[in-house]
Amino acid sequence: MRLSATVVRDVFKSRLRDRKCLIKSRPDTFKDEFRFNMTKNKRIVVKLGSALIANTDRLTPRFGFIQRLLEDVARLRDDGYDVIIASSGAVALGLNTVGARPETAGLSDKQAAAACGMPLLLNAYKQVGLEFGFQISQILLTLGDFEDHRRFLNTRNTVNRLLQSRIVPIVNENDTITTEEIRVGDNDRLAAKIAQMVSADQFIILTGVDGLYDRDPALEGAQLIEEVEDVAEYIEAASGKSTLGTGGMLTKLQAANMAQNAGCTTFIANGEADYPLTSVLNGSRKCTKCIANPDPVSLWDAWLADRLQMAGSLVITGEAAARLHQDDPIDRNDVLSVTGDFSRGDVLHIYDESGTELARGLSDFSSEEARVMIMNKDIPAQQLLGYQTHAELIRPENLVTVESRHLAWSSPAHPA
Repeated sequence: MRLSATVVRDVFKSRLRDRKCLIKSRPDTFKDEFRFNMTKNKRIVVKLGSALIANTDRLTPRFGFIQRLLEDVARLRDDGYDVIIASSGAVALGLNTVGARPETAGLSDKQAAAACGMPLLLNAYKQVGLEFGFQISQILLTLGDFEDHRRFLNTRNTVNRLLQSRIVPIVNENDTITTEEIRVGDNDRLAAKIAQMVSADQFIILTGVDGLYDRDPALEGAQLIEEVEDVAEYIEAASGKSTLGTGGMLTKLQAANMAQNAGCTTFIANGEADYPLTSVLNGSRKCTKCIANPDPVSLWDAWLADRLQMAGSLVITGEAAARLHQDDPIDRNDVLSVTGDFSRGDVLHIYDESGTELARGLSDFSSEEARVMIMNKDIPAQQLLGYQTHAELIRPENLVTVESRHLAWSSPAHPA
């Protein structure tokens, strides 16, 4: 239904002052990225599943594994590596305290367990880390810390500062405050975003199996896949997850794809080894190696393209789809429909009329503003919104096309 221009203008006029805060553009990000890379050391991100950190039955810390892990971290540090650990385990370690079990714990149980388990997890790392002469720190993140670009950069600055002081960051999702709607959901992709964030050279995912198999490793004849270039070829074979964990092989492949795009080599390996990290890097034991893309995208494009959740989406016309590589913006006349409730600065997924994902880009408008402009295309945008605008929903510098290197997202059900 057409809305009165006067009514719409009054609704949005009060927001005019918010438009003074412009979205950070890609050129500024490039400058920041260049300064960062000038002082970059070798960096490695290690992701650990809950089953490696917590005893499955007793739900207590596995100090023997943590000892072997941090001894190997000390070796890497001596070899000139900066090491970041993305560790699960806080929820598992806190379940006994709140009287819950992994199989039956609900969201509130897990939130309370995380609050109890976090100090147990950090104390275990702290005690063992001191034995090898290094300090550890904790960084708790939520989905918004990755999806909001300013918070993403602030997080990166914190990690960089800790590494400058030779402190090992222990990163985890803040399960105490997150809900299903606002959580990352798995530490595999969270760790991959950290690897992108710090421009890591290697990304090691330690799990309970030797790597990626061509079928369920419990089945007879299952073969380990030792080297992967395109993880999309193996998505269907990746299924199942552990009792304690929230991710299976699928999330590990998604994480590997994100790291590959940023020029980071990923290893998926069994964590139960005397030297769980260095034995992977020196090739002395079997694992799956996901080869880094030789032409990595920029940090800005990686942030735009590799999303953890879909904030919203657009369906665009065939003419607009044909112009995506011509450095043109997406304006309201190009858009057929809008899905989702998003804010200015959220990244949108862009589809053609057949449901094929074409690009991802930073929105210059909220979903409410976008819908009003699209539903009233014959009314000047300035008259609708109450401020001067070119009605470009996504500017070309804030747009990245989806290439074969990216795992495409399925199109949501779009309104007419």
